[in-house]
Amino acid sequence: MTNSEAPISPVISGVSNGRPKKLHGRAFYESIGSPRHIVAPMVDQSEFAWRMLTRSFLPPDQRTSVLAYTPMLHARLFVDSPRYRTSHFEAVKGGTEQLQDPANRDNSVDASSNLPLFLDGNPSIDRPLFVQFCANDPEALLGAARKVAPYCDAVDLNLGCPQGIARKGHYGAFLQEEPELIYKLIRTLHENLDVPVTAKIRLLDTPEASLQYARTVLSAGASILTVHGRRREQKGHMTGIADWKMLRYLRENLPKETVLFANGNVLEHGDVERCLEATGFDGVMSAEGLLSNPALFSPPPPLAETTLDQPATAAATEASTESAATSVDQDYYWHTMDPRREYWTSSRKGSRRGGWRIDAVMRRYLDILHVYCLGKASPPERAPLFIPGDPVERLVEDPTTAATADDDASTDGPARKKRRTNGSGDTAASTTPARDKDTNKEIFASPNFVAVQAHLFHLLRHAVAKHTDIRDALARTRKGDMAGYERILSMLEKRIGQALVAGEDKAFSEEWEADDPELDDATEILDDPDSSAAAVRRCKRPWWVVQPILRPMPAEALAKGAIQLKKKVKAELDHAVKAEAATAKVQVVAAAASA
Repeated sequence: MTNSEAPISPVISGVSNGRPKKLHGRAFYESIGSPRHIVAPMVDQSEFAWRMLTRSFLPPDQRTSVLAYTPMLHARLFVDSPRYRTSHFEAVKGGTEQLQDPANRDNSVDASSNLPLFLDGNPSIDRPLFVQFCANDPEALLGAARKVAPYCDAVDLNLGCPQGIARKGHYGAFLQEEPELIYKLIRTLHENLDVPVTAKIRLLDTPEASLQYARTVLSAGASILTVHGRRREQKGHMTGIADWKMLRYLRENLPKETVLFANGNVLEHGDVERCLEATGFDGVMSAEGLLSNPALFSPPPPLAETTLDQPATAAATEASTESAATSVDQDYYWHTMDPRREYWTSSRKGSRRGGWRIDAVMRRYLDILHVYCLGKASPPERAPLFIPGDPVERLVEDPTTAATADDDASTDGPARKKRRTNGSGDTAASTTPARDKDTNKEIFASPNFVAVQAHLFHLLRHAVAKHTDIRDALARTRKGDMAGYERILSMLEKRIGQALVAGEDKAFSEEWEADDPELDDATEILDDPDSSAAAVRRCKRPWWVVQPILRPMPAEALAKGAIQLKKKVKAELDHAVKAEAATAKVQVVAAAASA
């Protein structure tokens, strides 16, 4: 079926929707700037605000070098349910029920509704953008794709989701045994959609099977193929290491003009180039790495000449700020011209450890929500982030703020429900904080607010493990509780300032860096499939600095009892161990007899 297809032309004719005739493959890839850094599609987690946050760490003229995917959308629901569309895709103001097929519109993107462009796919702030769908019905997929085509650069088919919901819904990685259906899904979009179609897959059990799978997807009309370097069963505690060697095999056996994105094993900034070199792929996609560190694709900022070991007096801070403002692009930093206040570097001589402070990242994130998603003229005014040398009086926590954020809760126990008094004097449970009075409730159906709490728990993972009152306050926030998020930010900033004053950064250096080997750009980093210890040590940072959340390797999880083998697998292993022991015994006896 697939090998008989004629080569696909780099230029495809058809309905144009006011666009140039659509390109295919590498010609298309080059037309969007040949991006090497890709924000992965993540269910409810790669929404506009997080995509914007990821791009914000780059200079303005480089932000379009990051290609981003929307969260995975369900094609049938997107077609059938206006409410689903409205709560998952915000291309125009006024609701995505206004989105129509290109055939029913004129050449202007928003001419049919006269509604202004909003967030998702807005050419001025959110491109390049691919919209990803899961589907098992070609017609439903085409109907959904036509609704988003005017607002994106390509439509992607999810063939990689390994979760149980994908098994139940019959989509994602659970279509890989049905190559005919996969071919039809992609071919339908390729022949009938006015933007290119792409796909994301996982590896199969062998290099040869994976190669045939990739050829099927490409021959159906996929312009770009993303390959997650793990198999379908590699998830949770069984995630393990992505197989970059098999990705290299695909690169070497697919046509050179094929555009390939690699996914897996990218924990920190240096891993991006490491992956590109190891696989030979065109770009690197990251998912969980970006949830922990949205600046993953950005190099460290150019730091001021002063260091945190030098006192930051008011005059020195003002002088360094003015100096930085004249020496770097003023749009580079979201909040301050003094990168010392946002980016931590180790004080140990020769150390290569550094990273953005989580309070700085959280500020940026909330500012994006305030300005872009809520439409405010500017974010709240806040004092510069604390560094040693600043007045320590500002680190005293406001009891009112603490009581509001941690009402009636114990820092040693789980969050308890907030209590209120009704008219009869009795108390009633309430867990819903008040929203801003001047904010329309419909705004908070936005995917950008649905995702906030989960994002913050991921970003602050190491901080809330230490400061459980912040954890409990975050657990009690509800969708759209911007005032609550601001209170948590205030608590976080003070705790980080207190940690710096107490010298916790130097204590970290003594514990984690004393035995660090000397590293340089030529040092080879080896991924150990049996132990996460080396990766943990390499990626470790103080709790107030962005860092990945590392799972134990499957062998470690098995040893700790976090996972258990299925009876059949365990019986096979036991049999293999006994057989090996028996063979060894026979060899010993034979050796003794011959002696």
